[in-house]
Amino acid sequence: MSRWHDGCFDPFGIGGVGKRALKWSGTIFIRSKPMGHILLFQPFLQRVGSMCGLVRDAGIWLVLEVGLVILVSSPVWGIVPHPSESQILEAVKNGQDGARSRTPPNMLYWHFGNSKDGPHAHGFLMTKLNGIAVMSSHFALRGERLASQDIQRILDENSLQVVVMIYGDSPRFAKDSYLLLKQGDRLIKPDRIRFDARATLLSAGEGHSIYRAKIVAFFTYDVFDAMAQTTVKVFPGAGGEVTFDLDFASIP
Repeated sequence: MSRWHDGCFDPFGIGGVGKRALKWSGTIFIRSKPMGHILLFQPFLQRVGSMCGLVRDAGIWLVLEVGLVILVSSPVWGIVPHPSESQILEAVKNGQDGARSRTPPNMLYWHFGNSKDGPHAHGFLMTKLNGIAVMSSHFALRGERLASQDIQRILDENSLQVVVMIYGDSPRFAKDSYLLLKQGDRLIKPDRIRFDARATLLSAGEGHSIYRAKIVAFFTYDVFDAMAQTTVKVFPGAGGEVTFDLDFASIP
């Protein structure tokens, strides 16, 4: 009967010299005399063998290409509670590159919301790795290098910091503000929270002034999923709610 040989389907069950040859009639294999028809089918078998080789090679290249795509598209770092040495070195380099390109250090944090088009609520995440990048950038702008004890101080932080800027029309609108994370059905409370009890005046006009306040919430790394879809829910002290939908797994 038909068999597989060397990863290729052998319709004649020949396999090697000395095996009995088979000839094919319709869908039925009929046993013939030993070696009697091997020469007859030899050109066909060579073509089949060549095709199998091409298929095998194509399969290998496909695996390599898929692996390359996965390698290239995988996130290099994000919310990582315990960064590796290579991730730390890359964060240091990112900070140095930012300094060379004159990128403001605080732009190396992972930002969300609309901060460019008017006074709209927005914020950023302070992770261990982007914290190292920001500090590395500050040092590089002064012509210095980040010391190992400075890096260790950041690595010893046990909380993700979520920073949100909100806007209101009175100086005390942000007093008693609160912030939560929502992952699935879970509402995650911060370990601690800070807010501007008195907001900063940005512009004043007849009957309408704009104030800005900052809220900082600290979430220990063991209370949330660092790879989950997450909603940041902000509750200004003056009332209302502001939300941001984030994919923690896509943080670069």
